[in-house]
Amino acid sequence: MQIWAGLGNPGPGYTMHRHNVGFMAVDVIAEMHGFGPVQKKFSGWTQEGRIGKEKILLLKPATFMNESGRAVSEAIRFYKLEPDALTVFHDELDLAPFKVKVKRGGGHAGHNGLRSIDSHLGPDFRRVRIGIGHPGHKDRVHGHVLGNYTKAETPDLVDMLGAIGAEAEWLVNGDDARFMSEVALRMQN
Repeated sequence: MQIWAGLGNPGPGYTMHRHNVGFMAVDVIAEMHGFGPVQKKFSGWTQEGRIGKEKILLLKPATFMNESGRAVSEAIRFYKLEPDALTVFHDELDLAPFKVKVKRGGGHAGHNGLRSIDSHLGPDFRRVRIGIGHPGHKDRVHGHVLGNYTKAETPDLVDMLGAIGAEAEWLVNGDDARFMSEVALRMQN
């Protein structure tokens, strides 16, 4: 079993924020792969399903970004899993908009959701980094991250989320390089 956590903030006011792209990614995966109904568990919302032969628990923490680690660690402990069974989908300032990169371990680069998970579980989990771009100056970061995607960005956002959902089986199988390659190819078309 694997746990795939999408990071974001709960509530309708945050729905289209760049900071909520992790929530968006797991929602698309659930829809594309026919996951079960949403349940309230582990201080968040979960959906269970399969991609290929692997059972996946999708988790959207309802704890706000800064406390994401609490929800994620509850689920990891409940299923008696190690952090390497965890994949976290999150926004990434240091990647160009709509670029998707995967890495295992590492720092949190100031991302409060990753910082929280790291404090609960350590850094040894897989991250699907979803680029939102940097606004250019550190004084504009907060507004950029907590700003909505624009109408002009929506087609690229939809394409990227669809590519992540369509190529998710590569993540299940641990082929991170192939996942990144296939997502990038879909984004070129």
